Amino acid sequence: MVLTPGVGARPETNPQDDERRARERQRVKEAQEGNVAAYEELYRDNVGRVYGLCLRLAGDATLAEELTQDVFVRAWQKLGGFRGASAFSTWLYPIAVNTALSERRSRARRSSRFLATDDLEAFERPERPPGPERGIDLERALSQLPPGARAIFVLHDIEGFKHGEIAQRTGVATGTSKAQLHRARRLLREALGR
Repeated sequence: MVLTPGVGARPETNPQDDERRARERQRVKEAQEGNVAAYEELYRDNVGRVYGLCLRLAGDATLAEELTQDVFVRAWQKLGGFRGASAFSTWLYPIAVNTALSERRSRARRSSRFLATDDLEAFERPERPPGPERGIDLERALSQLPPGARAIFVLHDIEGFKHGEIAQRTGVATGTSKAQLHRARRLLREALGR
């Protein structure tokens, strides 16, 4: 922080960050004008972070790859609405969350037509406890959570959303969000404690 007389503290500007932001703004502008190569650069700059988020929400690598592609297709379609008030990655992030959650809801509707059960025992205990040679694998434990609990855990504990925001995004009650988070944490503790 730099103290300026009469102004107070203000953040120092980093010339590299300013240059990176300027390049990003230029790429966005070119992409909005139809330049596919500029959009490909935006894709390369952001694909890792979007894939990581989709993987955590979906719990499946193949599905996360599909979701990542869907996110960038939707972003391309909506790019004209991006005004540049934030970084491109900040604008892209809610598209990724909404795409993953929409797919989860759609999958739940499809699977509910074929399988309806109140027996959650299958989700509570893995069939074969992991041996000590496997160590702690948070991603694997996270992928074994029930989809609703996994989504709430990722959105709250990893991505930092509040329960009210999660409730709006997922369409569940705030109390349900809290209960799912508690359940997810308990299941993760059990999975990682073995």
